Order: sequence, then structure tokens, then C-alpha cells
Amino acid sequence: MARYQTIKDWPAEDRPREKLLDKGAQTLTETELLAIILRNGNASTGETAIDHARLLLSQFGGLKGIDEASVHELAKVKGIGPAKVAQIKACLEISRRIGHQPWESGQPLRSSEDVFRHFRDNLGKEKRELFYVVLLNNKNRKIREVKISEGSLTASLVHPREVYNPVIRESAAAVIFVHNHPSGDPAPSPEDLDITRRLREVGEVMGIRVLDHVVIGRDRYFSFSDKGMM
Repeated sequence: MARYQTIKDWPAEDRPREKLLDKGAQTLTETELLAIILRNGNASTGETAIDHARLLLSQFGGLKGIDEASVHELAKVKGIGPAKVAQIKACLEISRRIGHQPWESGQPLRSSEDVFRHFRDNLGKEKRELFYVVLLNNKNRKIREVKISEGSLTASLVHPREVYNPVIRESAAAVIFVHNHPSGDPAPSPEDLDITRRLREVGEVMGIRVLDHVVIGRDRYFSFSDKGMM
């Protein structure tokens, strides 16, 4: 099989840029995404942007390592000059700023990741277990969030009456429950499962849609809705 010297020589369906435009960015690997940022390789050595992307990911242990590396460290990699370093750092900074944008009142809910991004800075490192209810209107736009309890989740602390009082006052059409695990592991406990079931049943009786229960860990989260448990 002939070895293509540049990405432009590859079949269109294999080129990262064309693949992104045709099938969406989510279908690309980290190597392909990084190659698009790098744009080109080194014609004199026959190395493509894919080759450089693989080298960076391997040398720094993935995108997180690249993000944490200094400009000087990145520039020491063969084939990665100042312009490419600037492109990489700019893209990573844009991603970071998007991730830290707060979920403001009036904004729609798009996914459980929106909830995680909004709460992770406050709850991800919290030493106490906190439980919140997020109130939404009939278009799934945020009204506000209300802290219900502090301490280990128990039926006495997270009682349906306390949870649904602000929901009724604000005439919310839907809710999302959010709490954190100080251990850092977001896997739901038996208590989480029981409380979620009880609150969902009460919501059904009251005609309030319970969209999700998101458990916040240190760097990750668990969504009952994403797992088909709502």
C-alpha cells in the first residue's frame, strides 16, 4: 500500500478536517483534533500534522499533560515551533474559559455536563456533603438554585417537603438534584439511590418533571439521567 506523504494526499474521508465537517467534531480522536489545530507537518521530513500530534500526546501523556506543559517545554518538541505552541495554548485556554462559564439564570439546560461545569468548582473540593435543587421553567431554562442541606445525605436531611417548597414557590416546571461526594468518587451510594427514587415519585405526584440527579466528584460526575436511571 502506498504511503501518503501529506494529509492532503489522503482519501477525503480520512482527513481530519473533512471528517470533522462531515461527521462532527465528536467523531474525531484526540490525535485528529490536535492535528487540525497544528494545521501542517514538516514537508522536508515527510512528517504530517498527525505525526506531530501523536508525538505531543505521547510525550506529555495526553491533552491534560499538554495543557499543563509550559510554552518552553512544548517548543522543545521537534517540529513544534512558537506558532504551533501559540495555537495549542490558545485553543486550550478557550476550552477552559467555556468550561468555567457559569450557568446563569435564564440559560437553557443542554446536558448533565452543563450542571457539572457549573457546580464543580464549589462542590468538587467541598469537605461537606451539600444538596441542591435547581429550578427550571417549562423550557428547561434555569430559574435559580437552592441549597437544601449540609451533611451526609439522609432521609431526614433531604426531605421531599424541604426540597419541593422552593419548587412550588417559584412555580418551577422541572428540577435537577445536585449533590457532592467529598470522597471524590461520584458513584451513587444506596442512600443516593433511595433518595432519588423518593424524590422522583413525589415529583410525579406533583406534576413536576425530575430531569436528573447529578453527583459531583473531584474531577468527574455521575448523572442518573445519562445512565437511564431516572
